[in-house]
Amino acid sequence: MALALTTLTMARMKVAVLRHSFHGTRAQTAGMGAVLGALLAAGTVYLAFISPDLQAAAYAVWLLGWMLGPIFMGGGDETLRPEYFSLLGLPPRRMAAGLLVAAFVGIAPLVSLTALLGLLVAGARLGVVNALAALPAMALQLAVLVLLSKVSVAVVGLALRTRQGAIASGLINGAILAALGQSWVLFVAFGQTGVPAVVWYLPSGWGLLAVRGDWWALAALAVLAALLLGAWAALLTRRTGAARPSARGRRPMRAATANGAIVAKELRTWSRDLVRNHQLTFALSYGVCFAASPLVLGWDGMLPYAGPIFIVMAAAMTSNLYGTDGTVLWLTLMTPGASDVRGRQLAWLSAHAPVGIAVTVVFTAIADGPWPLILALLPALLGGAAGLVPLVSVYGLVPGTDPHRRAGNPLRTSEDDGGMTGLAYLMLALVLLTGVPAGLVAIWYGWAGVAVGVATGALCYWGFGLLAGRRLRSHGPELLDTMRTGRKPEKAMTSRLEQLPKAQKAIAGWCFGFGAIPLVPQGIVAAVFVANGMLRHTWFLATYMPPGLRYPVAAAFVVLGLAMYGTGVWVVRPRSSR
Repeated sequence: MALALTTLTMARMKVAVLRHSFHGTRAQTAGMGAVLGALLAAGTVYLAFISPDLQAAAYAVWLLGWMLGPIFMGGGDETLRPEYFSLLGLPPRRMAAGLLVAAFVGIAPLVSLTALLGLLVAGARLGVVNALAALPAMALQLAVLVLLSKVSVAVVGLALRTRQGAIASGLINGAILAALGQSWVLFVAFGQTGVPAVVWYLPSGWGLLAVRGDWWALAALAVLAALLLGAWAALLTRRTGAARPSARGRRPMRAATANGAIVAKELRTWSRDLVRNHQLTFALSYGVCFAASPLVLGWDGMLPYAGPIFIVMAAAMTSNLYGTDGTVLWLTLMTPGASDVRGRQLAWLSAHAPVGIAVTVVFTAIADGPWPLILALLPALLGGAAGLVPLVSVYGLVPGTDPHRRAGNPLRTSEDDGGMTGLAYLMLALVLLTGVPAGLVAIWYGWAGVAVGVATGALCYWGFGLLAGRRLRSHGPELLDTMRTGRKPEKAMTSRLEQLPKAQKAIAGWCFGFGAIPLVPQGIVAAVFVANGMLRHTWFLATYMPPGLRYPVAAAFVVLGLAMYGTGVWVVRPRSSR
């Protein structure tokens, strides 16, 4: 009775919080995510009519999404945190059960349950008994997905309390995400035209096995859900313990100038902050593993790009630099006319440039070039990233949690996961654009691209840093108030986008939210694949076209993406009044 009351109360609390929090930009982001998730779920259900193997593979992707998505997006949904109930004296299993029931309240579980309707379709095609077995299989499969997500986040959160754990988790997570991005390598390496049989025996495939008559899979799902619930309950009891900083002796910081003091402080933060350790090692692991994956096929053509990929990913991971530092900005604001942008830029380069240069030189030497292109991209991307990191952070700041107030989930550095994710994607696109001029010149004119890369990198470093410093000096109090209260200033709340009618706001949201899909993957990336002879590649439509239509299709997608962004800008542009 007590357990049922606890779970019901927490579920009602979750509903109440969501009902009062979904408004404005957050509601729009959630709506766009729900639409995209519904499309993916519908595609998964459709696979039940086509191929059981593809359906099993799709559920494996959903499993990886639940496990890795919250880790990459700030710790997952924690509308109700265990710390809120720590003083009530609830037994760990009862609190875990209540939080689990509350975790089923939300958009993501509803979308996943829609995708799991594919089990019902698969069962109905086999018989009445199989369709009836699909109902408990759907419930158990969803419970396993949610619990695996909670356990993975809790394990990584505990790992981030030690430097060794933060580094190890960053390396593992970066390698897994890179493997997902290069999954085509495995299919080619094993000579498979279909789906590996192993996906049937992953926990994501047990529900499908149960529907097809392997009844042991239902029992296995139930046992796994119980074990995960127990593991999560045990991990929840450890969340209230705070990580203690190292008590080792540290060399004193000595600086003769204000910028020198900022650099010393930032470098000390990069060495002490376990979240930053995780971010740096994640970016490094992703870049190296993504570029090295084709070695399985004996192709080393991507090795030279490990360093540039690391730089772009590192910039995306630190796109909310000021937000994750919290309210420490008041120290800068108390010094009239001061700006710490230049110091942060130099510290960012000091932490990332040596790693990026070393990886680039070593891997390019192994692959024996192309030296002009790589040496042109390297300074351009380094300067662009060092300039854009503070600029994007001060213009698109997402209020973060002060490092000393981070709860038992160190991954959660901000309450706005959608804002953090949007900044990361924006940073990926912007940093890549800073390398385009140097890359094109290097492709056409060879070593002249290196000079262009150095020039554009220096210009981006100086110009973007100058803009960020001006913004910080002119809007510093507003930024500090945003970080302190978690709310945008009143002027920002009445922006042009907020004043638009619902129809125009929806159009602008769709254009800005989905314009990158035709522009980057289906347009630019697909054209690169066609140029390199990589045909019939996953979901890139141009690679499946006849020879005469490949480049036109890629170009059409580029035009479509640019048109979507142009439409969004046109919709939100200020109108002159007579």
